[in-house]
Amino acid sequence: MSSCRDTHNNPGTEFAPNMYHSVAYEPMTQSEGDTNTINPHGMNMRLPVKGTVARRYYPANLSDSVKRALLQEDLTARLVPSDSIAMSEAILKNPFTATPENIEAGKLQYERFCQHCHGEAGKGDGLVGKMYKGVPVYSSDALKDVNDGHIYHTITYGKGRMWAHGSQITPENRWKIVLYVHELQKQ
Repeated sequence: MSSCRDTHNNPGTEFAPNMYHSVAYEPMTQSEGDTNTINPHGMNMRLPVKGTVARRYYPANLSDSVKRALLQEDLTARLVPSDSIAMSEAILKNPFTATPENIEAGKLQYERFCQHCHGEAGKGDGLVGKMYKGVPVYSSDALKDVNDGHIYHTITYGKGRMWAHGSQITPENRWKIVLYVHELQKQ
Protein backbone atom coordinates (compact mmCIF):
# COMPACT_ATOMS: atom_id res chain seq x y z
CA MET A 1 0.00 0.00 0.00
CA SER A 2 2.93 2.34 0.54
CA SER A 3 3.72 2.40 -3.20
CA CYS A 4 0.21 3.48 -4.24
CA ARG A 5 -0.62 7.11 -4.93
CA ASP A 6 -3.90 8.93 -5.19
CA THR A 7 -3.28 10.03 -8.83
CA HIS A 8 -3.29 7.67 -11.77
CA ASN A 9 -0.39 9.52 -13.48
CA ASN A 10 2.12 8.42 -10.86
CA PRO A 11 3.12 4.73 -11.00
CA GLY A 12 4.48 4.85 -7.46
CA THR A 13 7.54 2.81 -6.61
CA GLU A 14 8.79 0.63 -9.47
CA PHE A 15 9.79 -2.95 -8.82
CA ALA A 16 12.89 -3.86 -10.91
CA PRO A 17 13.23 -0.53 -12.74
CA ASN A 18 15.97 -1.93 -15.01
CA MET A 19 13.29 -4.01 -16.74
CA TYR A 20 11.38 -0.86 -17.69
CA HIS A 21 14.34 1.37 -18.47
CA SER A 22 16.88 -0.98 -20.04
CA VAL A 23 20.03 0.15 -21.83
CA ALA A 24 19.46 0.03 -25.59
CA TYR A 25 22.37 -1.08 -27.76
CA GLU A 26 22.63 -0.07 -31.41
CA PRO A 27 23.02 -3.40 -33.23
CA MET A 28 25.41 -2.27 -35.96
CA THR A 29 27.82 -0.37 -33.70
CA GLN A 30 30.50 -1.37 -31.25
CA SER A 31 30.33 -0.63 -27.54
CA GLU A 32 32.99 1.59 -26.06
CA GLY A 33 34.98 -0.02 -23.25
CA ASP A 34 33.41 -2.84 -21.27
CA THR A 35 29.83 -1.55 -21.03
CA ASN A 36 28.42 -4.62 -22.79
CA THR A 37 29.52 -7.56 -20.67
CA ILE A 38 27.02 -10.08 -22.07
CA ASN A 39 28.42 -10.53 -25.58
CA PRO A 40 31.99 -11.62 -26.32
CA HIS A 41 34.54 -8.81 -26.84
CA GLY A 42 31.87 -6.23 -25.94
CA MET A 43 30.18 -6.66 -29.35
CA ASN A 44 26.62 -5.40 -29.69
CA MET A 45 25.69 -7.68 -32.55
CA ARG A 46 25.99 -11.40 -31.88
CA LEU A 47 27.63 -13.74 -34.34
CA PRO A 48 25.11 -15.81 -36.33
CA VAL A 49 24.43 -19.33 -35.13
CA LYS A 50 26.45 -21.97 -36.95
CA GLY A 51 24.49 -23.19 -39.97
CA THR A 52 22.48 -19.96 -40.36
CA VAL A 53 21.23 -19.51 -43.93
CA ALA A 54 21.57 -16.08 -45.52
CA ARG A 55 18.31 -14.41 -46.53
CA ARG A 56 19.21 -14.23 -50.21
CA TYR A 57 19.87 -17.95 -50.44
CA TYR A 58 18.86 -19.65 -53.67
CA PRO A 59 17.97 -23.37 -53.43
CA ALA A 60 20.52 -25.91 -54.62
CA ASN A 61 18.13 -27.62 -57.04
CA LEU A 62 18.25 -24.69 -59.47
CA SER A 63 20.70 -24.90 -62.34
CA ASP A 64 23.82 -22.74 -62.14
CA SER A 65 22.69 -20.60 -65.07
CA VAL A 66 19.35 -19.87 -63.36
CA LYS A 67 21.14 -19.06 -60.09
CA ARG A 68 23.45 -16.64 -61.92
CA ALA A 69 20.49 -15.09 -63.73
CA LEU A 70 18.57 -14.67 -60.47
CA LEU A 71 21.57 -13.14 -58.75
CA GLN A 72 22.18 -10.81 -61.71
CA GLU A 73 18.49 -9.90 -61.85
CA ASP A 74 18.40 -9.28 -58.13
CA LEU A 75 21.39 -6.94 -58.40
CA THR A 76 19.84 -5.24 -61.42
CA ALA A 77 16.49 -4.85 -59.67
CA ARG A 78 18.23 -3.14 -56.75
CA LEU A 79 19.64 -0.55 -59.15
CA VAL A 80 16.20 0.22 -60.59
CA PRO A 81 14.49 3.03 -58.66
CA SER A 82 11.15 2.14 -57.12
CA ASP A 83 9.41 4.82 -59.19
CA SER A 84 10.87 3.79 -62.57
CA ILE A 85 8.61 1.14 -64.04
CA ALA A 86 9.78 2.10 -67.55
CA MET A 87 13.36 1.19 -66.65
CA SER A 88 12.20 -2.17 -65.31
CA GLU A 89 10.30 -2.81 -68.53
CA ALA A 90 13.44 -2.10 -70.52
CA ILE A 91 16.09 -4.07 -68.61
CA LEU A 92 14.47 -6.83 -66.53
CA LYS A 93 14.04 -10.21 -68.23
CA ASN A 94 12.55 -13.35 -66.70
CA PRO A 95 15.27 -15.98 -66.05
CA PHE A 96 12.65 -18.76 -65.97
CA THR A 97 11.07 -20.35 -69.01
CA ALA A 98 7.34 -20.98 -69.20
CA THR A 99 7.45 -24.69 -68.40
CA PRO A 100 4.37 -26.36 -66.88
CA GLU A 101 6.26 -26.79 -63.58
CA ASN A 102 7.20 -23.11 -63.38
CA ILE A 103 3.69 -21.98 -64.31
CA GLU A 104 2.20 -24.31 -61.68
CA ALA A 105 4.65 -22.95 -59.08
CA GLY A 106 3.63 -19.41 -60.11
CA LYS A 107 -0.03 -20.35 -59.77
CA LEU A 108 0.60 -21.58 -56.22
CA GLN A 109 2.32 -18.30 -55.28
CA TYR A 110 -0.42 -16.31 -57.05
CA GLU A 111 -3.06 -18.11 -54.99
CA ARG A 112 -1.18 -17.25 -51.79
CA PHE A 113 -0.36 -13.60 -52.45
CA CYS A 114 -2.49 -12.25 -55.31
CA GLN A 115 -5.79 -14.07 -55.63
CA HIS A 116 -7.49 -12.32 -52.70
CA CYS A 117 -7.37 -9.05 -54.66
CA HIS A 118 -7.00 -10.02 -58.33
CA GLY A 119 -9.33 -13.01 -58.27
CA GLU A 120 -8.88 -16.58 -59.43
CA ALA A 121 -8.91 -15.68 -63.12
CA GLY A 122 -7.21 -12.27 -62.80
CA LYS A 123 -10.44 -10.33 -63.34
CA GLY A 124 -10.01 -8.09 -60.27
CA ASP A 125 -12.87 -9.82 -58.49
CA GLY A 126 -11.14 -11.28 -55.44
CA LEU A 127 -12.75 -10.83 -52.03
CA VAL A 128 -10.50 -7.89 -51.16
CA GLY A 129 -10.66 -6.55 -54.72
CA LYS A 130 -14.43 -6.23 -54.46
CA MET A 131 -14.00 -3.95 -51.44
CA TYR A 132 -11.06 -1.94 -52.85
CA LYS A 133 -12.61 -1.28 -56.28
CA GLY A 134 -10.35 -0.52 -59.21
CA VAL A 135 -8.24 -3.72 -59.15
CA PRO A 136 -7.15 -4.16 -62.79
CA VAL A 137 -8.21 -6.99 -65.08
CA TYR A 138 -5.14 -8.74 -66.55
CA SER A 139 -6.80 -9.47 -69.89
CA SER A 140 -7.89 -5.86 -70.43
CA ASP A 141 -6.46 -3.95 -73.39
CA ALA A 142 -4.35 -1.82 -71.03
CA LEU A 143 -2.62 -4.79 -69.40
CA LYS A 144 -2.67 -7.70 -71.83
CA ASP A 145 0.63 -6.65 -73.43
CA VAL A 146 2.71 -5.57 -70.39
CA ASN A 147 6.05 -7.35 -70.26
CA ASP A 148 7.89 -9.31 -67.57
CA GLY A 149 9.77 -6.32 -66.16
CA HIS A 150 6.57 -4.32 -65.70
CA ILE A 151 4.82 -7.11 -63.79
CA TYR A 152 7.91 -7.90 -61.71
CA HIS A 153 8.34 -4.22 -60.81
CA THR A 154 4.70 -3.94 -59.80
CA ILE A 155 4.94 -7.02 -57.56
CA THR A 156 8.18 -5.78 -56.01
CA TYR A 157 7.38 -2.10 -55.43
CA GLY A 158 3.59 -1.94 -55.78
CA LYS A 159 1.58 0.41 -57.96
CA GLY A 160 -1.47 2.53 -57.24
CA ARG A 161 -3.41 0.85 -54.45
CA MET A 162 -1.35 -2.31 -54.64
CA TRP A 163 1.20 -2.50 -51.87
CA ALA A 164 4.77 -3.69 -52.38
CA HIS A 165 5.30 -7.44 -51.98
CA GLY A 166 9.08 -7.48 -52.48
CA SER A 167 9.77 -8.23 -48.83
CA GLN A 168 7.26 -11.09 -48.75
CA ILE A 169 7.97 -12.95 -51.99
CA THR A 170 11.42 -14.13 -53.09
CA PRO A 171 12.69 -12.98 -56.51
CA GLU A 172 12.41 -16.55 -57.79
CA ASN A 173 8.75 -16.77 -56.82
CA ARG A 174 8.01 -13.29 -58.19
CA TRP A 175 9.29 -14.39 -61.59
CA LYS A 176 7.14 -17.50 -61.44
CA ILE A 177 4.11 -15.36 -60.61
CA VAL A 178 4.96 -13.31 -63.69
CA LEU A 179 4.74 -16.50 -65.79
CA TYR A 180 1.34 -17.31 -64.35
CA VAL A 181 0.06 -13.74 -64.84
CA HIS A 182 0.95 -14.09 -68.53
CA GLU A 183 -1.26 -17.17 -68.63
CA LEU A 184 -4.10 -15.15 -67.11
CA GLN A 185 -3.54 -12.36 -69.64
CA LYS A 186 -4.27 -14.82 -72.47
CA GLN A 187 -7.80 -15.48 -71.20
